[in-house]
Amino acid sequence: LSCALVGLVFSAQVAAAADAPPARKPNIILLFADDLGYGDLGVYGHPIIQTPNLDAFARQGVRLTQCYAASAVCSPSRSAILTGRTPYRNGVFTWIPEGREVHLRTSEIALPKLLKARGYATCHVGKWHLGDNYPYRPQDRGFTEAYHHGAGGVGQTPDLWDNAYFDGQYFHNGRVVAAKGFCTDVFFAQAERFIRECAAKKQPFLAYIAPNAPHDPLHTPPRYLEMYAGQDKAIAAFYGMISNIDDNVGRMLKFLEDEGLMENTIIVY
Repeated sequence: LSCALVGLVFSAQVAAAADAPPARKPNIILLFADDLGYGDLGVYGHPIIQTPNLDAFARQGVRLTQCYAASAVCSPSRSAILTGRTPYRNGVFTWIPEGREVHLRTSEIALPKLLKARGYATCHVGKWHLGDNYPYRPQDRGFTEAYHHGAGGVGQTPDLWDNAYFDGQYFHNGRVVAAKGFCTDVFFAQAERFIRECAAKKQPFLAYIAPNAPHDPLHTPPRYLEMYAGQDKAIAAFYGMISNIDDNVGRMLKFLEDEGLMENTIIVY
């Protein structure tokens, strides 16, 4: 299977389910880490990185063990999973072509647009990297709410000047807002706020949670560095970023259980 095929099947199944009556429409959470290798989770055999929440989640669900992306870099996989089409058709076949930013073609129909038309609230948090200017931003492609950094990484040239992983600034529906804390924690907290608001209104939702971690630069809260104190500092930071994602996924799953949302929510990592 290619990443595009997985996206196409996922999109078709979700679109079909979304035609159900409002009370039965499934919520959808799509989690998409950045530059996380296939073998960087315990459930896929990593001997050091601690990912107990993702390991348990994988054992309870369906694991893909023969799944291939059309490209080994980030943006093509994002474009494929959101459109269900190979990057060579949707226009995002690399990550920074000839020094320019990548753009998902406006002719492409993305999953949030389909779900928005069926009454869903749709939210993107984290990394977008499919176009930073109109009409390519997440809010231009079907997301009713967008909270993200610019470019392909925090602090890169198209992002906000001197942005950082800690206490950074992000775009919230096109407006620059300041945040407190580590970026991954901030993104998951924003997703939880969005989900809570949708649950209060009994509105089905799509939450596309795309942390920029563990993409470089390699920074992580101190306690995660301490978890891997015996490793080279850069390796310890990379491992710590993944364990931080794992903790956030664990909190998200508990939140869904506490809110009574787990049984009617499709979760894809």
